[in-house]
Amino acid sequence: MPSAPAAAFETFEFVRGERIASLRVEAQEFRHRGTGAPHFHLAADHRENVFLVALRTVPGDSTGVAHILEHTVLCGSEKYPVRDPFFLMLRRSLNTFMNAFTSSDWTAYPFASQNRKDFGNLLEVYLDAVFFSRLDPLDFAQEGHRLEFADPEAADSPLAFKGVVFNEMKGAMSAPVTTLWQTLCSHLFPSNTYHYNSGGDPACIPDLSYAQLKAFYETHYHPANAIFMTFGDIPAREHQSVFEAKALSRFGADGKRAAVPETQSSKANAGKAKRSKTKSGGEKPGGAAPNPHRIAVPLEQRFTEPKRAQEPYAFDESGSLKQRTHIVIGWLLGESTELEKMLEAQLLTSVLLDHSASPLRKALETTALGRAPSPLCGLDEDMREMVFVCGLEGGEAEDAAAVEALVLGVLRDVAENGVPQSELESVLHQLELHQREISGGSYPYGLQLILSALNYAAHYADPAAALNLDPAIETLRARIMDPDYIRRLARELLLDNPHRVTLTMPPDRELSARREQAEAARLADIRRELDDAGSAAIREKAAQLAARQAAKDDASILPKVGLADVPPDIPRLHPRRGEGAGYPYPCALYAQGTNGLCYQQVVMPLPRMSAAELGALPYYAYALTEVGLDGQDYLAAQARQAAAVGSLRFSTSMRSLPGDVRDARAFAVLSAKALARNHRAQAELLRDTLESARFDERGRIRELIAQLRARRAQSVTRNGHGLAMGAACAGMNPLARLRHHLSGLEGIRACKALDDALGDDAALDAFCAELAELHQRIAKQPRQLLLIGEEDCLDDMVAANRLIWPASGHAGADAPGFPEPMEAAVRELWITDTQVNFCARAWPTVPAGHEDAPALTVLGGFLRNGYLHTAIREKGGAYGGGAGQDSTIGAFRFFSYRDPRLLDTLDDFDQSLHWLLNHRHEDDAIEQAVLGVISGIDKPSSPAGEARRHFHNELFGRSHEQREEFRRRVLELSLDDLRRAAETWLRPGAASTAILTSQATYDRLDGRLEDVSVQAL
Repeated sequence: MPSAPAAAFETFEFVRGERIASLRVEAQEFRHRGTGAPHFHLAADHRENVFLVALRTVPGDSTGVAHILEHTVLCGSEKYPVRDPFFLMLRRSLNTFMNAFTSSDWTAYPFASQNRKDFGNLLEVYLDAVFFSRLDPLDFAQEGHRLEFADPEAADSPLAFKGVVFNEMKGAMSAPVTTLWQTLCSHLFPSNTYHYNSGGDPACIPDLSYAQLKAFYETHYHPANAIFMTFGDIPAREHQSVFEAKALSRFGADGKRAAVPETQSSKANAGKAKRSKTKSGGEKPGGAAPNPHRIAVPLEQRFTEPKRAQEPYAFDESGSLKQRTHIVIGWLLGESTELEKMLEAQLLTSVLLDHSASPLRKALETTALGRAPSPLCGLDEDMREMVFVCGLEGGEAEDAAAVEALVLGVLRDVAENGVPQSELESVLHQLELHQREISGGSYPYGLQLILSALNYAAHYADPAAALNLDPAIETLRARIMDPDYIRRLARELLLDNPHRVTLTMPPDRELSARREQAEAARLADIRRELDDAGSAAIREKAAQLAARQAAKDDASILPKVGLADVPPDIPRLHPRRGEGAGYPYPCALYAQGTNGLCYQQVVMPLPRMSAAELGALPYYAYALTEVGLDGQDYLAAQARQAAAVGSLRFSTSMRSLPGDVRDARAFAVLSAKALARNHRAQAELLRDTLESARFDERGRIRELIAQLRARRAQSVTRNGHGLAMGAACAGMNPLARLRHHLSGLEGIRACKALDDALGDDAALDAFCAELAELHQRIAKQPRQLLLIGEEDCLDDMVAANRLIWPASGHAGADAPGFPEPMEAAVRELWITDTQVNFCARAWPTVPAGHEDAPALTVLGGFLRNGYLHTAIREKGGAYGGGAGQDSTIGAFRFFSYRDPRLLDTLDDFDQSLHWLLNHRHEDDAIEQAVLGVISGIDKPSSPAGEARRHFHNELFGRSHEQREEFRRRVLELSLDDLRRAAETWLRPGAASTAILTSQATYDRLDGRLEDVSVQAL
């Protein structure tokens, strides 16, 4: 074990350190001597540094206290008493990530930045927000819940509940899968915090009082209950000096916050206040004072026999209720922080559910008892005790016993007969690959590692154990040699485990109405009991909140970075290019630090397709890697994939060229990632998938379309704003229209119709033949290869591909093409199951290479920062809203997310442009919007992700030089440039509008939305 770093810290003692070779990090653990707060640091050669502070938050009801507190904590603090420091810092920063999360038993505040000055600024703001939040009652009213009169000027008008979290959770609980999970947990955990909805049940949120919020903060937001975690190349001692100076020195051995001197509590002096240097009482190593704030989740009392439950979910769509029931079975397993138990549970879960050849997934995919496996299928490790879930969606309530019998029958078969040794080896292969991959995605790599370890730290276990899996995987590798090992796990973890709940959740078309009626009755009761003083108090609070929202804060007290802190350029990649002798196809090779993984893509231009072929394209893309290969059925193909690669995926990529939105390119991309030792098997799998995929397995194709329908239906309430924007842009150009029809709302509707139609055997035969023909056309297109790996692996990858691919390439392929333009303004309203709205408005604009593209790109952030955030989120109560330019289709788009309003939000979109053109704006407003765009441009991906991004940018004519030129022009923009671009392209009357809402909301509009085409989803 490494020795303690130089300097035995005055306030933090070094506990332990461990090198994790597979992740290339040094895990270091420290403990604050006074409060006992742990600091877990992942020292790595990464300039993107990450910070997270988490608090164990254990609510005892469903009022959403932890979630509302997460929001309210970020609304102003002792040193930074502005209304919204979190969103203000988004504009004054070069961060690569800023957010806050509420989990079931912890709340976390993370950020990341590549700029040291910016990191320091954000650290001070976050520490002050978490430990010295003001918790203004008006912020609680805005972010949590409040009562307001529908007409603020009329005391006799009806009352309404408002609040950001209130509306956010109405949107979240509109998703049946969210309701399903929450209901299952309420039955699996009858006595501890997981019984409750930590995000908040909209029916319970109004029960939370401000006093309860304050009490929860005092109990839970204390260093003794905190976990500090960092990642990157800033040394731990530098972080700890800031923790101590800016927060921890204010907490003494008695656990109490030291008060700020009264003369320093005013806003004017807030930025100059000095911290009280109350010393901790425990100065000897390990001498932390007793922790009065130790918060832990108790283990659930175990059932002595399985249980069954049935509860409905809200279903507001038209059509039949048949095959709409969810049936799931959940087991409570061991503690998630016991590494051996966790890996055994992962092993068994993967054996049962990993792919279509896995025994339980095969049974769930092929049974006639439901349309598709439940999206909950799998293992949840995020709570103190793990939960294993399996089941079906699209079934009937009366079949619950049959589903239970099906699942238990599969488990008995595994317990009696085991599974092939090759399947166990494949599962361990997947675990190893997952351990080694430096992934990209929406979270920085360092934050992904921190979040992996956070659950361990939250439950007082060793966080490093969650990261250093290699020794444990080797232990499993030895254990699976025992033929009885997996059989025993199936018996002990599931078959003989009585802590099991079978939950049946049928649709209820009246439930939404009953909920609305109950809320209305509650408000009516409150209204009846209001006296004049009570009415006046509600109006007064509404007026105070409106005044607070309209007030201009002095943001100068917040730290900031400026344009001078922006790096002069962006890193350049230098791939090797290969073509001709020695290369099977034109080849791009990227030497990247991939930690022992290799990535391969086969890229082909899409041929010109008929309307029918374009309609079939998304189903072909989904099915290609899920069907059999040549002499293998799909089960054998799935097993082969699991043994050879970490993923195999087919996708299409469509973008306009920089100079013309009507001149677009489209490519088909077959991708795989694998451990470097498997690069040849990876290439062979890519070849066989492209050369010999079979579409004659009719039953399999039928199952895949049912699964795709279920997956797309789940996306509606999660990505409603994106779908609404896609619908609003659909009439602007061929590419935008195609996206709407393939992956947007029109595509979801088409998928439902196709799934219904394939119940007819003749239709299924014709559809399979259509997919097979489309495959032949795409497979004939000319190919190029993208290879990414460590430097010493690339030549071997090229050599393997030269031997694997056919000697002659494909020539004379069709030219890519799109349908003819059909441009028209859109005014659509889509009806779906949702308690909130998603609004979008869009204008046709310009492609990426146009001189106005930088200004329109910055304009989105400028409107969000200066107008839309306050109007739509703070005043309107939506969870989110904004605007932005999409240069790939040449469109400027406004949106709102989980929005209680509709017409007023559309007005806000228009009013933001009036505000831009007719009001005076501060000089630093443009700089803040520019910083946001630059932060997005410069945001790093994983090493493999950076290579993919570089390759595909060039594929669509976006060279490094063009990207740098775009970035340079962004940095030179003025306010006049934004106004000119808005006046040129965002003209009144030229916009398209699309809305996603419920039937009940549409009915209440009573014709006030004119000339709108109503679409049933």
